[in-house]
Amino acid sequence: MVEPLSLPPEEMRRLGYRVVDRIVERLGELDALPPIRVGDAAELRAALGGAPPEAPGDPDAALDALFEQVLPYVQSPDHPRFFARIGSPSNYMSVLADAVAAGFNVFTGSWTGGSGPATVELVVLDWLREICGLPPESEGVLVTGGSVASLVALAAARTARFGEHAPAGAVAYVSSEGHASIPRALRVLGVEHVSVLTADEDCRLVPADVHAAIEEDRAAGLTPFCVVATAGTTSTGAVDPLAELADLGLWLHVDGAYGAPAVLTETGRAALAGLDRADSLVLDPHKWLFQPYEIGCVLVREPGLLERTFSLSGVYLRDTLGGEVNFRDRSVQLTRGGRALKLWLSIRVFGLAAFRAAVAHGIALAEHAEALLRERPGWEVVTPAQLAIVCFRRDGDDALQSRIAAAMVADGYAAPSTTEVGGRVALRLCTINPRTTEGDIARTIARMETLS
Repeated sequence: MVEPLSLPPEEMRRLGYRVVDRIVERLGELDALPPIRVGDAAELRAALGGAPPEAPGDPDAALDALFEQVLPYVQSPDHPRFFARIGSPSNYMSVLADAVAAGFNVFTGSWTGGSGPATVELVVLDWLREICGLPPESEGVLVTGGSVASLVALAAARTARFGEHAPAGAVAYVSSEGHASIPRALRVLGVEHVSVLTADEDCRLVPADVHAAIEEDRAAGLTPFCVVATAGTTSTGAVDPLAELADLGLWLHVDGAYGAPAVLTETGRAALAGLDRADSLVLDPHKWLFQPYEIGCVLVREPGLLERTFSLSGVYLRDTLGGEVNFRDRSVQLTRGGRALKLWLSIRVFGLAAFRAAVAHGIALAEHAEALLRERPGWEVVTPAQLAIVCFRRDGDDALQSRIAAAMVADGYAAPSTTEVGGRVALRLCTINPRTTEGDIARTIARMETLS
């Protein structure tokens, strides 16, 4: 007799092999697929919607619908010519780890519920802390991604400075080039004063401007408590002067969601000087550490601060107290899966040197793109290659830049994106994918010329 909501073992194996085959086939044909394909809303709803079926259905037909009518209409952030925003060039071992985590229904909210996976998370946090240069006593937690990671880190900053609630006059300082999730997180946390300071011509926060704003706010009776620096802005890859901002004496939160892993390389370490001064730091392994979505990381210098900020209790949890760590007490999630398994497994299999080389490859590709753009007529480099991002323009107005990006996505060969630098629209390539070749870069630029 088959258990409820289950299938016979041989049928589970057959369907599982079919799924693995499709995943491997996709990885093999990525180069021939469009980096982004957007479906028609009405057609998708007609194909996939309707009332939930009451009776059992054919699992092969359901998988067919998934593979043929759902998954083709996505962006493929692991595509070698997905240059838009920040990609997610994942690896197959991490895919297997995610499958295992789901198949074993891993829980890491408490030590009693998942001491093995929790140990893996502690190990991964130690690896990331050491890579980024934070002291051994620093602690952390894995979350969904950079937006939630910064929310968790800034909540810890509020606790460190004020306790549970920020006073009405609390002020945080952010850059005009910082990520939009930062002001949102501060609003959620009840910080009423968010001072957005204009970045300089290199898209970097100016410490003297922050200092002047702090003095002005203090004179007005406000309470400055936090400055948010960016280690690799999404638009241009710029890195704020981290050490100088740390010297200001406020809580230094560093948003290194994509850029922080560049510290693995010599070039990245130079660009990220002062990263080790952060009071809190976030990074997304699903970006430049080549993991599938979702895995973000929070690191906090002060031991015990996350627990002081997020610990919870209830009579229904009395049997899950104690142990090495209860990760439910380090963020807003009680129910949480095994995010650490994929990063741990892929580093164990490929070795950190392979990750270091892959990051260096991405940095070199952006520099190669910049060199090509400078030698070809009709192009202007708007910002030089920084942490695997280069921004540029085709001779013409802002509308032309947007048309080129849209035409490239519609063409299906490559997917650049646009941003704004100095009030002008610029095209942008983010080259963090280790599968990307110099030939991909050259052909993408040549194709943009034909569409301009």
